[in-house]
Order: sequence, then structure tokens, then C-alpha cells
Amino acid sequence: MKQLIVASGNAHKVKEFDGLLEASGFEVFSAKVCGGMPDVLEDGDTFGANARIKALALRALAPKDAWIVSDDSGLEVDALGGAPGIHSARYAGEGASDLHNLNKLLLELEEQAVANRAARFRCALCLIDPSGREQFFDGACEGRIAKAPAGAAGFGYDPRFVPQGDSGPFAERVDSVKRPLSQRASAI
Repeated sequence: MKQLIVASGNAHKVKEFDGLLEASGFEVFSAKVCGGMPDVLEDGDTFGANARIKALALRALAPKDAWIVSDDSGLEVDALGGAPGIHSARYAGEGASDLHNLNKLLLELEEQAVANRAARFRCALCLIDPSGREQFFDGACEGRIAKAPAGAAGFGYDPRFVPQGDSGPFAERVDSVKRPLSQRASAI
């Protein structure tokens, strides 16, 4: 079985990759097998550029026969010109909590009607094979930002993001229901 190392220190993300790739022929590992994810400056101007930065940083530490996958993802809101975009995790500033980021988003959307709250979670994957070849994959989950929060599952923007064709936000869905709808699943 091929070894796939996820370039992330986020255990939740590694678990999600493992679930999405269970029938792929890859054995999924976290960056811990390389001593942990190195600190990187995500200064790319796209999700793909940031995913590549993380993948290359871990590739330098990984066994030569390993495959490396990294992602960068975030929320894009049409009424905000695509913001928060690549700044989703730091939307309210460096070190801001999920709640601070969500509150800033809601304040900026306060006057917007539901019809003007189109949004999507977007994901870019960078996959590096043992020969060093890089491949990129994109995925999205279309939806909208709800006026009222609901649910206790998930994190980040999940209490307000309602996927297209659904009546409730991601935070009302268990992982097994949410995972196949996610931007990461779309990219994979």
C-alpha cells in the first residue's frame, strides 16, 4: 500500500482525508510521521499556491517513497467579492478565533438579504508523487450563508453555511453526511 502523508497539523483534516480515501489504495498518515508539520508562511495569492507551499515544506522532510497531499481551503462569499477567501482562517486578524471570524463575516453581511448570500467552500489540493511531480485539484461546495445559526457539529463557518439543496447548515450534519458534500471531497 502506498503511503500518503497529509501536510497538516490538523488531526480533524487528516481524519477527513483518511475517510475520503479509504478505498484508494493509500495508507493515510499525518505529518507526525515526519516529525510534525513545519511552520510555513502561507503567502500565496490563491488556495493552490498556499497548498503547494505546505506540500513542498513537508516533502523536504518526508520519506522519498511517500506521496504528499496538502490543501488550502476557505469560504468565498459573492456579496463580499469572494472574501474571506484565502484569509478565511485569519479573517478577523492573526490569532482570531472561529467565532471572531464568523462574527466579522456576519457583520459585513448584516444588511444582505438571503438571496444575496451566495457562498461556497473552496478547496485546492496539491499532490506530490515520489518522483516530485506536482498535480493540482480543485473542488467546491456551493451554498449560502444563513441568517440564523444552527447546529453544534463542525467548526468555523459551519453554523451558518447551508449547502445548496439543503435546508440546514453544515453544523447540523454529522461528519458521515457532511463529508461527501465537502469541498475536499469534490477536489478528491
